[in-house]
Amino acid sequence: MAAFLGAEELNLTRTLIPKLMVAIKHLIQANQVQASEAMEVFDELMENEMPIIVPHVSEVVQFCLEIAANTTLEDSVRVKALSCLSFLIRLKGKAILKQKLLPPILQVLFPVMSAAPPHGEEDPEDLDPEPDEIEDELEAHTPKHYAAQVIDMLALHLPAEKLFNQLTPMTEAALCSENPYHRKAGLMCLAVLAEGCADHIRQKHLPAMLQVMCRSLGDDSQVVRNAALFALGQFSEHLQPDISKYSDELMPLLLNYLSGIDSRRGGHVTKAYYALENFVENLGDKIEPYLPTLMERMLTSLTCAESIRIKELSVSAIGAIANAAKGALLPYFQPVIDNLKGYLVNTCEEVRSLQIQSLETLGVLARTIGKDVFSPLADECVQLGLNLSNTVDDPDLRRCTYGLFASLSTVSPASLAPHLPTITTLMMMSLKSTEGVTAHLSEESQPFLLLDDDDVDDENEDSVIEDVHGDPEEERDVAGFSVENAYIDEKEDACDALGEISFHSGSAFLPYIESCFQEVYKMHDFPHENVRKAAYDAMGQFCRTLHKVWKENPTELNREALHRLLSMVFPAYLKAVKEERDRQVVMSVLETMNEMLKDCGAEAIRTPGRLDQICKAIRDILQKKAACQDGEDYGEDEQQAEFDSMLQEYAGEGIPLLALAAGPQEFAPYFAGFLPLLLAKAKSSCTVADRSFSIGTIAETLQALGGVAMGTGGMAESAGVVSRFASKLLPVLMGGVRDEDDEVRSNSVFAVGALVEASGEALTLDYPALLGVFSSLVSRETNKRVLDNVCAALSRMTVCNLPCVPVEQVFPVLLRHLPLKEDLEENTTVYNCLAFMYSKKQPLVIQHLRQVLNIFSEVLGTEQIKTDTQNTLLMVLQDIAQRYPQELQSIVMSLPADRAATLTAALSGDL
Repeated sequence: MAAFLGAEELNLTRTLIPKLMVAIKHLIQANQVQASEAMEVFDELMENEMPIIVPHVSEVVQFCLEIAANTTLEDSVRVKALSCLSFLIRLKGKAILKQKLLPPILQVLFPVMSAAPPHGEEDPEDLDPEPDEIEDELEAHTPKHYAAQVIDMLALHLPAEKLFNQLTPMTEAALCSENPYHRKAGLMCLAVLAEGCADHIRQKHLPAMLQVMCRSLGDDSQVVRNAALFALGQFSEHLQPDISKYSDELMPLLLNYLSGIDSRRGGHVTKAYYALENFVENLGDKIEPYLPTLMERMLTSLTCAESIRIKELSVSAIGAIANAAKGALLPYFQPVIDNLKGYLVNTCEEVRSLQIQSLETLGVLARTIGKDVFSPLADECVQLGLNLSNTVDDPDLRRCTYGLFASLSTVSPASLAPHLPTITTLMMMSLKSTEGVTAHLSEESQPFLLLDDDDVDDENEDSVIEDVHGDPEEERDVAGFSVENAYIDEKEDACDALGEISFHSGSAFLPYIESCFQEVYKMHDFPHENVRKAAYDAMGQFCRTLHKVWKENPTELNREALHRLLSMVFPAYLKAVKEERDRQVVMSVLETMNEMLKDCGAEAIRTPGRLDQICKAIRDILQKKAACQDGEDYGEDEQQAEFDSMLQEYAGEGIPLLALAAGPQEFAPYFAGFLPLLLAKAKSSCTVADRSFSIGTIAETLQALGGVAMGTGGMAESAGVVSRFASKLLPVLMGGVRDEDDEVRSNSVFAVGALVEASGEALTLDYPALLGVFSSLVSRETNKRVLDNVCAALSRMTVCNLPCVPVEQVFPVLLRHLPLKEDLEENTTVYNCLAFMYSKKQPLVIQHLRQVLNIFSEVLGTEQIKTDTQNTLLMVLQDIAQRYPQELQSIVMSLPADRAATLTAALSGDL
């Protein structure tokens, strides 16, 4: 009924909320199961008619807390109360702060999380069940589990500083307690903060929190050790790359822990592998010292372990190790492949989970080990995947074969091409399928119930309810449908795989793109958010595919096909940004739209009005007007939740892409509209994240405007546009150069350089002041990225206006800080300037020839520089060899052998 209330009914319903809470309290005394079901009315009202709840937020929170805190009630009704509270925080987080409801919420949650289980029992997550029962046990829903989820929701939707101020004293007290369940609660708190408060933890708490976890791994209580492993896994997942810096401390600890546990105790081993996997996955080359030990353990488990669960965990860990090690895994590749093949040809039901994990790891290996190594196996892997799809009816196995096909498309699209009719048919069948759907009939025998669907929120993680739209006569007794998670995952992975396969297959996918698009498009309003995200992403991949095909074969037919697709996809994206309630879905849409703008460029906005529509959508996000943003405001200078900032960052990333696609003249009025919104976030009172985002976005937009002009020969046009904003921008950017935060300083220096470049001669009079600021910065700066950006800014100033730069003083400073250390993207700028200096001020360059050649010897033939930049340096080197052969020979002979060899190879054309 809630979804159909009009304005008059809303006012009447609003007055019923207090009475409803009283009625449910009475119902709890009579029948807690029915009371729990009746509480679903709050979910419906919050989802469809939030204004009814808003005047009663405080009362609803107190109502939920009172039920959650009552240990005499059954778990189901306490869980339902916590679930309602979590949903309310998700939708009205700012109201929780404004009405000072955070302290009472935490005061109730902590005792719930800290409670010991009944005597002689354990919490479900601490049990050591039989391996095949582990996941079922870990998914048990308890008040303790949901209390942690509420804190997770607080972390996602409240400013980190405000949450930490209230939560830290409770967490610290819990971690110091003699009661192991209190210590466990403290660690669980740390774990669930990792996602929503990642930036805050990185900046202020990471070393101290890691120390707590490391210490807890040696705790006397297994309960505490389990929680420490979970927390470490969460930190490893959400705090990359910062946590990888601690690999020397954490890897020996994890390896030692893993070697000392009883592999027969499945639940405990699962947590240990979870922490290890999440940590190693992003280590990169830092994994290499530990690779022999890791792989010896994993391969031993594959060949010797009796438990299928241990083998499954080891196969999964090998995938994580491969993500980090990439080509360094080659010595272990063959035995790994041999084991995986053995599992994949075994169709026994009891090894199904191992088989599914083997498919996933095979896909990871295809992406990481290298094309040359994996391509010879591609045909066999395609056939293996098709055989499994034909012989085994399992949604998890099907989705993993789809993932394998997607991985194979990245290394050997030709191996998929002959099988695309079969592969696309299988995936479209998964999208169309109603398998796993269960109808829920209404029960007229319980007329007091306000709703009779299964829960649509997190309380029932095994299903998602879909509204019924069909023949009313046939479906009059159907309250809704639920879909099992496995079938939801299958649809999600089918969308992802179709998008990726289409992009990598290119023109070979054209015969199937229309039918696949039609089925994927239907999924963009699917009830489950993960399927919606995957559908939006695949729609973007299809557009990028058609753009790539058109670029390779620029016929009018191909261009028309691209624009037909764009005309369907962009309206769907813009509607989602405006109306979608799930913030993660909107972030995914914005990210995919940015990828499309990056690939399709001007074609993406060629349709009249589309540039205006996209800019309006971005502006709405920056002004917090989208449906997924809480309508209330903290105030201009107040902090916001990190995920709210992240949403705005995704939107902001589209601004320079639109500038690049539209060009200076067309984009100028839109940039003028964005500028006040961005500058408002650059104030010193704003958070570091906001300051960095705003200045970074301005910098990249300026660079895009200048880049378009250089690419089209329209530097005068760009300078005319950008110079209009220079007087407003320069003081803000110079303030950022003096900022205490490294990232803000780095972005600000980059922005100054981009402004100088895009403005032409408009800032000539400001050169002395700019050079003075950079000189002062260089003398005291310790951050390598900032110094790299100073070098790039000086290079841009030199190239743009050589007469205004005292190169005799600037050039030696530039050389002292080369090669660049961190921001290698700026190598093109810096070395193009060096080549420019050689052409304009050759005697000065020759005066410093030893330094110049030393720098050349460090970067030539490396991945630090792009091919075009290397060619530029080679041309300079060849010219030096012709004009100054004796000086060159003398310097080369004095260099270390490896550097001399590099220059010799460069001069002989052998690089």
